[in-house]
Amino acid sequence: MDMTALVLLAVFFILLFLNVPISVCIGLATMSALLMHIDFTAATTTIAQQISGGIDSFALLAIPFFIVSGLIMGQGGIAKRLIESAMALIGFLPGGLALVNVMSCMLFGAISGSAVAATSAIGSFMVPEMKKHGYDENFAAAVTCTAATTGLLIPPSNILIIYAIASGGVSIAALFIAGYLPGILVGLALMMVCSIYAIHNKYPVTARLPFKIVVEKVFAALPSLMLVVVVIGGIIMGVFTATEAGAIAVLYALVLAVGIYKEIPLSSLPKLFLKACETTAIVMLIIGASSAMSWLLSYAHIPQAISDFFLTLSDNPIIILLLINLILILVGAFIDMTPAVLIFTPIFLPVAEQFGMSPIQFGIMLVLNLCIGLVSPPVGSVLFVSCAVAKTSIHKIIKPMLPLYFVMFLVLLMVTYIPAISEALPRLFGLI
Repeated sequence: MDMTALVLLAVFFILLFLNVPISVCIGLATMSALLMHIDFTAATTTIAQQISGGIDSFALLAIPFFIVSGLIMGQGGIAKRLIESAMALIGFLPGGLALVNVMSCMLFGAISGSAVAATSAIGSFMVPEMKKHGYDENFAAAVTCTAATTGLLIPPSNILIIYAIASGGVSIAALFIAGYLPGILVGLALMMVCSIYAIHNKYPVTARLPFKIVVEKVFAALPSLMLVVVVIGGIIMGVFTATEAGAIAVLYALVLAVGIYKEIPLSSLPKLFLKACETTAIVMLIIGASSAMSWLLSYAHIPQAISDFFLTLSDNPIIILLLINLILILVGAFIDMTPAVLIFTPIFLPVAEQFGMSPIQFGIMLVLNLCIGLVSPPVGSVLFVSCAVAKTSIHKIIKPMLPLYFVMFLVLLMVTYIPAISEALPRLFGLI
């Protein structure tokens, strides 16, 4: 078992540092470790079966639907309307532009379901705008990428769907509802840092807009925000499943972007659908390869060994859960979110459950951990996108990121040790 884990980790990290695609790293590492137990023919057959079985799930059909709807919303003029509505509502407060950046990223991330899309769409407008008003461009980039990750907690969220499958059948609807309060808390914590930063640096405050204009801007963005209401409301009320909600989200986004806003011409749809197919193929290959690795971990009894190891360290849940968080933050800095969820859920969920944590609370804690990883070097994809948008480098952005990291970690600790933050809303709606 020890040698299996050693070979698995060694091959995986060697390939990862050689810049091999993550799905190939996972697949080859799994193959190398499995060859220690069975012959080559049996190993290839087993891995092929596990990859096929890993993506053979009705719930996973929701992912390509939400990818398509996210791409449509991302190119359908949504970002501009969300920014204008946020500016009208909170732009006059201390650090107004930074607060608008956070709020816009939260809303757009929730609608598109993509932290990378939110960073690109919102950051391409807000970073130059903040710089023009005297904000440091590195701070603006740091605010954008950290705020964009909240969209992975606030539904609809593809990563929560993946966790629901990896955990063995946790309710997707319950997870969706559970993500709201933690996601909003992260956003509010980031806003607090932005206000303090702006007051300390004496950044200018924009004038308050007339009430009539505020109402106009909010109403202009309302059809976009209704996507979340339609999708989540339908799931909670039992009108449709998460997969059916994805199809409805695509239809709603098409009507909005093509028919009402007229921001996307019909001639652009084939190219957009092709991009969605490419993204879906990448995600599904990662899911399949990660499923094979998860099976190998179970086959070699590695999760049980890790669980026993944690139990020998301490019987104090505070210490054990803190240790799990630190490991996951380190993991998130090196491994992309999807494979991390699929690989580490079967390892750490049993440990967390032994210390009284529900699968829903653990899922939110896991995703929030990995959100921090998305904005952490060396692999953080959202961090790289933000640097590209702001035309800056990672070493320049790290210093202004530190207070933002700190408050995200504080919210993470709250989610870890206060179950009600994740479970209160699902209980209120009768989902758990």
